[in-house]
Amino acid sequence: MGAMDVQLESTAVQHGQAKLNVEEHALVSLLSDEKYATEKTEDVDPDDYEKLEEGIMQYGCAHYRRRCRIRAPCCNEIFDCRHCHNETKNSIKIDAVKRHELPRHEVQQVICSLCGTEQEVRQVCISCGVCMGKYFCEVCKLFDDDVSKQQYHCNGCGICRIGGKENFFHCSKCGCCYSIVLKNSHACVEGAMHHDCPICFEYLFESTNDVSVLPCGHTIHVKCLREMEEHCQFACPLCSKSVCDMSKAWERLDEELATISDTCDNKMVRILCNDCGATSEVQFHLIAHKCQKCKSYNTRQI
Repeated sequence: MGAMDVQLESTAVQHGQAKLNVEEHALVSLLSDEKYATEKTEDVDPDDYEKLEEGIMQYGCAHYRRRCRIRAPCCNEIFDCRHCHNETKNSIKIDAVKRHELPRHEVQQVICSLCGTEQEVRQVCISCGVCMGKYFCEVCKLFDDDVSKQQYHCNGCGICRIGGKENFFHCSKCGCCYSIVLKNSHACVEGAMHHDCPICFEYLFESTNDVSVLPCGHTIHVKCLREMEEHCQFACPLCSKSVCDMSKAWERLDEELATISDTCDNKMVRILCNDCGATSEVQFHLIAHKCQKCKSYNTRQI
């Protein structure tokens, strides 16, 4: 099961770290008052296991499958999850003065979906003994029965993420988890994920939509990047560097410009290359100007 098989040391669990081996932890919690131990799942009474699994994947919302609801301390109302709260309370239909969001760490009370008992945040219901979330993070107050997402808690980010811990690494400078394939190849940008998407302006760090890391190091929603490409926009909205390998496009442009005579023989202009940062003096052309260093046409006059 990937990251779900990773067992944290007992000291880490006692300090509120995410329980990656959640299924075992849930069963042990029932037996040892939520203190992590080393007993195996097969040692658990079958009746206890059956109770823990009762109602699994049958409750929840569009965001999570879970067997509890939360009470939002900000407005004292009950919601399926914090995303449901934020969609309701931060809607444009709500008076701007009353709009607000619920930070994940502020959840203090949950309500068991099976027996209705309200209690402090914990994985196993104190009343009926059901496991309210097969994946449970005490730090983020996160419950989820759908462990196929391969959830894990990143201490660097301070929140839970999905995709399997072994498939990601945390970049301290960028301030976020990136795919392991980018570990030695991405361009670091200070706090790259801690800003809004330059297209739709949604805060990227906590976005539930897929995010792409551009060659320049800036970040953008995948769907927003695709919309840019559909409109033939291939430059980063923040720094204007090319968002992909444009060498083939530049070769085709070379061929096209060779057949067009739109130059002014006696006019020279200085250009700045958005890709490599070099400056050049080239003959003026109405269509495009080519960088003399990297051969890119992603340039501007200066």
